[in-house]
Amino acid sequence: MSKESRDSNLGDFGLGYHTSPPEKVRRRSSMSSSFDGDSFSSKELMQLDCALTLSLGTNIVPKPKDADYCYSIPPLIEEVEALILARAPRSEYWKFFLVNKRFLALLKSGELYKIRSELGLKELSIFVSPCGERKWWEFDRQFKSCRKLPILPADETFIRGDRESLCAGTHLLVSGREIEGLVVWRYDMEANIWSRGPSMINPRCLFASATCGSYGYVAGGFGMVATGWEVMDFAERYIPQTKSWEPLPNMIKKRRYCSGCYMDNKFYVIGGRDPDGRGLSCAEAFDMEKKTWELIPDMLEVDDAQDQALNNQSPPLVAVVNNELYSLETRTNELKVHMKRSKSWKKLGTVPVRADTTLGWGIAFKSLGNELLVIQSSQYGPSLLYTCCPNPNAEELQWEALEHGKNPTCFIVNCSVMAA
Repeated sequence: MSKESRDSNLGDFGLGYHTSPPEKVRRRSSMSSSFDGDSFSSKELMQLDCALTLSLGTNIVPKPKDADYCYSIPPLIEEVEALILARAPRSEYWKFFLVNKRFLALLKSGELYKIRSELGLKELSIFVSPCGERKWWEFDRQFKSCRKLPILPADETFIRGDRESLCAGTHLLVSGREIEGLVVWRYDMEANIWSRGPSMINPRCLFASATCGSYGYVAGGFGMVATGWEVMDFAERYIPQTKSWEPLPNMIKKRRYCSGCYMDNKFYVIGGRDPDGRGLSCAEAFDMEKKTWELIPDMLEVDDAQDQALNNQSPPLVAVVNNELYSLETRTNELKVHMKRSKSWKKLGTVPVRADTTLGWGIAFKSLGNELLVIQSSQYGPSLLYTCCPNPNAEELQWEALEHGKNPTCFIVNCSVMAA
């Protein structure tokens, strides 16, 4: 394959990376260490790798410009190729774009993601976007690889304004306001493209959201109704398979500046402000099976809720790890865990970032599998990234600083985690 062909294929996918593309496809030693050990036995891995090597060949190919036109090497059955590639780390998929046109078409078709879903294979990605920019970056779980997404083609009003992001399946949803009103932009990882819509049934901003399985849930917020702008109690669910929204029963209370999470097979909406601007310490939980909301009084400490409303702090910073709810207190930088039996909060020490300096804005506090992830961004210095494995029974947690390929000086306005 010529250099021009490879550059063209990469350009079509809008990829950015920090290392030169490999001259050869990885051999068995690197592949077997990357694959899920439960998927294949060592003997099967050797057999599949030999077959894959025969199918791909090496970079020393005489005359043909594309592997598709080399008839001297017997090809693998397409179904077997797909099963092998589906087990490869998703963060390495861009390297297969260099192999041949057939692999490129397979990656764009979305078939590999369907196979991964059927096999129960999931890999975490973190998507971040700086304030006032069209750029989005995708990082792997260890922040060792970085990929630049295609440029978001929204208008300047959308880019410069407040935005909220949410992942559902292989879709990254970004909502905000354009000149003509509230809209949603969707990034499709399978096709590697941005598309506008679909808009929510009740467009809104400043709402709670959470990824629940392969669905995206939103509730509350501030939006336009027949009588004008008002605080909402509407809720709805995004279905990635149909690229559509479906309505859910209304919440018990209207609220904005609230936060969402998924725990105990329920969608929780926590805190926020009521239509009069007063802080709410209560939460609501939506039961997926019963399709009903339950009001939970004083789930947040009352002083924290009132302080949020009075001082224009960010919505509550909450995350769920191992079905336990954690909260980052933006006034004191303390980490707390919610004790379900006593319905109280236990302190677990301070986090290694200063959420108090920005009232919580620009701080990403996310669940990353069995870890907590916290990112502090700044327009005056490099971003700080830390993870820890939380333990509700610990007195204080051990945080690990992460190094990352890009060390930008910017204020992060969006951060979302995708498992696909």
